[in-house]
Amino acid sequence: MSNANSSANAATPAAPSNNTRNAASEFDEILSLAREAGMLITLDGQIGRERYQSIAGSLHAFRRFAEALGESLTQRATI
Repeated sequence: MSNANSSANAATPAAPSNNTRNAASEFDEILSLAREAGMLITLDGQIGRERYQSIAGSLHAFRRFAEALGESLTQRATI
């Protein structure tokens, strides 16, 4: 028996699962809410696929973000 097929399959990277894509999409939505609330999101660096970001803002912006996140979660719960 040949191992050519099994080794080729092992070398092929797996496609991201739907759960991974959904989590990334949800995270992007959260970052969008933070930006809309007036928070500053900066990219500190990136190593491979891992991004290192900082989020800063006033307490007032943080409150707006928390309220927007709460509303978003409430809307999802009613769907």
